[in-house]
Amino acid sequence: MSDPTAGGLENLLSEDRRFAPSPEFAAQANATADLYSWANADRPAFWAEQARELLSWSTPFEQVLDWSDAPVARWFADGTLNAAYNAVDRHVEAGDGDRVALHFEGEGGDTRTLTYADLQREVAKAANALGKLGVGTGDRVAIYLPLIPEAVVTMLACARIGAPHSVVFGGFSAEALYSRIVDAEAKLVVTADGGYRRGAASALKPAVDEALAKGETTVEHVLVVKRTGQDTDWTDGRDVWWADVVDTASDEHEPVAVEAEHPLFILYTSGTTGKPKGIFHTTGGYLTQAAYTHLNVFDLKPETDVYWCTADIGWVTGHTYVVYGPLVNGATQVIYEGTPDTPHRGRWWEIVQKYGVTILYTAPTAIRTCMKWGEEIPAGFDLSSLRVLGSVGEPINPEAWMWYRRVIGGDRTPIVDTWWQTETGAIMISPLPGVTEAKPGSAQVPLPGIAADVVDDEAHPVPDGGGGYLVIREPWPSMLRGIWGDLERYKDTYWSRFDGLYFAGDGAKKDADGDIWLLGRVDDVMNVSGHRLSTTEIESALVSHPWVAEAAVVGASDETTGQAVVAFVILRGDAGGGDQSADEVQTTLRNHVAKEIGPIAKPRQILVVAELPKTRSGKIMRRLLRDVAEHREVGDATTLADSSVMDLIAQGLAAPGAKQED
Repeated sequence: MSDPTAGGLENLLSEDRRFAPSPEFAAQANATADLYSWANADRPAFWAEQARELLSWSTPFEQVLDWSDAPVARWFADGTLNAAYNAVDRHVEAGDGDRVALHFEGEGGDTRTLTYADLQREVAKAANALGKLGVGTGDRVAIYLPLIPEAVVTMLACARIGAPHSVVFGGFSAEALYSRIVDAEAKLVVTADGGYRRGAASALKPAVDEALAKGETTVEHVLVVKRTGQDTDWTDGRDVWWADVVDTASDEHEPVAVEAEHPLFILYTSGTTGKPKGIFHTTGGYLTQAAYTHLNVFDLKPETDVYWCTADIGWVTGHTYVVYGPLVNGATQVIYEGTPDTPHRGRWWEIVQKYGVTILYTAPTAIRTCMKWGEEIPAGFDLSSLRVLGSVGEPINPEAWMWYRRVIGGDRTPIVDTWWQTETGAIMISPLPGVTEAKPGSAQVPLPGIAADVVDDEAHPVPDGGGGYLVIREPWPSMLRGIWGDLERYKDTYWSRFDGLYFAGDGAKKDADGDIWLLGRVDDVMNVSGHRLSTTEIESALVSHPWVAEAAVVGASDETTGQAVVAFVILRGDAGGGDQSADEVQTTLRNHVAKEIGPIAKPRQILVVAELPKTRSGKIMRRLLRDVAEHREVGDATTLADSSVMDLIAQGLAAPGAKQED
């Protein structure tokens, strides 16, 4: 790969389509344009007002921000509060106990509805059960569960007693689970016998047993939810059924007030090699920005909205925009256990119709998958309840953005294209739906209170129209407080590239208006004949062709140009590309890229594939595609959702017609 520190990034694509908020939406919006000037005048004072307005404090804070030990921030440090009280109890005390907190939809169609009063009782019982199992304030709890109500209850029960939780996605291996248990020194693991995925019961408990057999751990008990009823091996004295200790516990529990800087959770970033990287977040600042962004970016009206974020709790999106943000704001939300195509490809739209979902937040990968399946599927359901759509996880191609607005949003809903990371804790860059004139594919502007910028190699802001590196110039409340147990690694990873600036590896550009467009990881930049090209822009050009549902682009070694562009594309089921020969598809798409961007970006090779290698959170693993493009042995594919995808891609690359040269 090219040196990501050399030069700026080319600005290739332009986008002229604009979508202003309707007057009706703007008139009722939570966020107004004056938030920007208010926040810019005094960011710490702005955040202090959000913290006081959106949260209930056991001990009010006086000190807003301590940045004296940079890059470790302390926000609202002399205040105390409890996350579970803020997410549950105070809504009951305010008279909203009968409001639905969670509509749970199982993959097989079983449902549960929990009001805030129900949730309060369940969380209190779970907190009491954790205490009986020896978990106290400061102890760590590993959570390895499917997306069922008990997962949310467990996270809140941990927060209620001040025990930081470490959620491990239920699709991860025993080895991944073991390394996270050891690094966090977890005292308890909460799991289930299994969960339902793609129409079948998928076991979870065996991975916990295997993980704990790998070596010495600090785990004393394994608390097991009975979800599928499948046979489950049992270790007497260690393993405990949820029903035996939680269901029988008292539903009275006093939440523990902790300092604002008390750790709320550890979350290990996916796809890492070697020692896992435990990002940890604290309580007061994190909850402030989670609630503020959820309220304003999604224009939440807790009395009337039905909100659905499709993320699993194993990812940071599930922490901030399934558990903490929505519940702190008193929202009614949907959680769904299964996949978008089980038992049919209209499952998500069926759920939107069933519950009258008004706000939908999902990933570009899911949007492009639905594009591939064809728009006649969502057309079979009533989606008129939707009023705000959101995108998260990676840059969204303009054509996918347009499809999302037109097909899912009825050509009327604002789309909030959000940029943030596990490390930032909450949304950092996004349109405000009642304020911003939206541009398809652009996250656009830092939120009020956030000082983000795009800089060159010397940390100078790039001019409008230029590309470079996305940085944050000032501390923000929900920022990570470090890497668990490794302060030096935290400093080296995020603060060493540019002095005094946070940089986590994303490239970006500013358009002619100064709005920000994300260009993906700088690791995914290609150097073609001296031009530094972003994979994101070439992928967007490919997806803008009506034949293409999804595309992934990598750079492969080339004797002439240094690197050459190699593209992998999935064709749409309702388009004409499937009727063409491989050569015709390649010729058409190569010419399309040349027309959209320029000859420099024309792919050397285009391979039509049925699927792309993705992690379980939906991110495309381009390093594996680079292995294929350069005819190397494919590297570690254990974090893929489906490792067989790589075999099919490798076979396809060797097939006749898979390569075309100028």
